[in-house]
Amino acid sequence: MTVATYRVPGAVLTEREHRVPLDHTRPDGPDITVFTREVAAPDGLDRPYLVFLQGGPGFEAARPTSPPTGWMRRALAEYRILLLDQRGTGRSTPVGAVIPGATPQDQAAYLAHFRADAIVRDCELVRTELGSGPWTVLGQSFGGFTSLTYLSMAPEGLTAALITGGLAPVGRPVDDIYGATWIRVLEANRRYFERYPHDRARVRDIERRLDAEDVRLPSGDRLSARRFRQMGMWLGDSAGFEFLHHVLELPFGSPAFLYDVEGAVRWGRNPMYATLHESSYADGVPTRWSAHRLQPDEALATEVFTAEQVFPWMWDEYGALRAHREVAQVLAEHPWPRLYDADRLRANEVPVAATIYVDDVYVERAFAGETAALVRGLRPWITNEYAHNGLRADGERVVGRLIDMVKGRV
Repeated sequence: MTVATYRVPGAVLTEREHRVPLDHTRPDGPDITVFTREVAAPDGLDRPYLVFLQGGPGFEAARPTSPPTGWMRRALAEYRILLLDQRGTGRSTPVGAVIPGATPQDQAAYLAHFRADAIVRDCELVRTELGSGPWTVLGQSFGGFTSLTYLSMAPEGLTAALITGGLAPVGRPVDDIYGATWIRVLEANRRYFERYPHDRARVRDIERRLDAEDVRLPSGDRLSARRFRQMGMWLGDSAGFEFLHHVLELPFGSPAFLYDVEGAVRWGRNPMYATLHESSYADGVPTRWSAHRLQPDEALATEVFTAEQVFPWMWDEYGALRAHREVAQVLAEHPWPRLYDADRLRANEVPVAATIYVDDVYVERAFAGETAALVRGLRPWITNEYAHNGLRADGERVVGRLIDMVKGRV
């Protein structure tokens, strides 16, 4: 383990690199690096750990500001924060585009080791290496899914779990999940065009021109109408309607328009986000391009934005994803192992508090409610004050309330 420590205004940062097995069933096999950054208050008090599990899959942990702000500022009053760059992300060993000389099947077998179950085992090795007792996890979105896997696999490693917008369906067929998600996406589209009714004609005109013209993004990729519609990723953000509207108002084809359209959906920065996305919902089953198969006719029409769904055509149209094309096809048929243990969750003894966002476009609230009822002792906070990004939008309040809930103060 390599260690570096820095003192910055408002915090002491300790950066570590940990060696972990690529395949936890083969501890003597190849290993990879997992990076953590500890953020501690500068007063030197020995506080317990709060491990942050980021959304994704495929994104690194949040980077602290100096001094820390938002949810980190609130958490530092009671914890040392451990920011984990989940395997394959950030400063951890990167996945990369391809494994030189490997077949698509070999590459798929490699990527199969980057789901929530492996992340939990990484956490337990890091916890042992740091000499820590059980710790608290804060899981945002996919990080909340990972927290449920932690409660299923290694609850002895936890003193509490805080989950924001990440109560995953347990035991639900993946097609149930994406069928419900499509309904939420269509509802979000209707709300968007009720707010900005003149944008409907604008979107229709843009799509007509994209079908007729060869419009190139700054990366050199062609901008198709269906790629343009993926800007609906913003529909799940509390400020997303405005983000989307402010791109649509730009002159078609202008540098600003093209730059902002490309920046709105960044599948290429973290290709694992796309390639492993559906596997996040695969609780013991293959996914077989569920979102693509279940796309309703209404969502195939013009002026309907999509959201976090992935489609097979993306690996052709996004240049940064093409190297993963055959791998993605293999993984779509992969028989994924179970992520959750329903019996263990029913017998849970770890304090858990979780937000359920009423208007969450990414995580179906009805299924989140089922999971909340399944996990013994889980305290849900059901709210329409926030969208899926509540932790980012109002982190101090969100985390503060969840901490108070698991500690019995509210």
